[in-house]
Amino acid sequence: MLDNPISARDVGVERLVRTAPESDATTCPLRPLADSVKTARDVTRSTLQGWGLSELTDDATLVVSELVTNAVRYALYPARPSTDHPITLMLVRIAPHVILAVADPSDEVPTPKEPDFVSENGRGLYIVETYSQAWGWDPLDEGGKAVWAMFRTGA
Repeated sequence: MLDNPISARDVGVERLVRTAPESDATTCPLRPLADSVKTARDVTRSTLQGWGLSELTDDATLVVSELVTNAVRYALYPARPSTDHPITLMLVRIAPHVILAVADPSDEVPTPKEPDFVSENGRGLYIVETYSQAWGWDPLDEGGKAVWAMFRTGA
């Protein structure tokens, strides 16, 4: 865990991605479909490998799977004819950290549930908390939210 806890307002994922050098940020629009989880894992894996951070791949792909699954399963998708990709995966490298975030159009605050280790549901944010250094969420400028997780690199 961090020495100083980070709040959602401290991270500002949307601003970080916008201002990061192109070589330190990746975004990937996703559809609200189950196969987007695999796409998000593949993008996360290839981005981390490209950054020379393969040691984060297992934990980061597990966490991104949970975040995208939650976005696909729980986020509300208002009818917006201008986009059929209402979910966005964002990764940003800010040494010595990598932040991955999943944005969706829902304003609902992500709320951890008591994990049920027998059921198939209810463990997502528990897994995110367990495998990342910190996690939280940010409201987005144009509505919706980004749920993020931070990982510390070995560098």
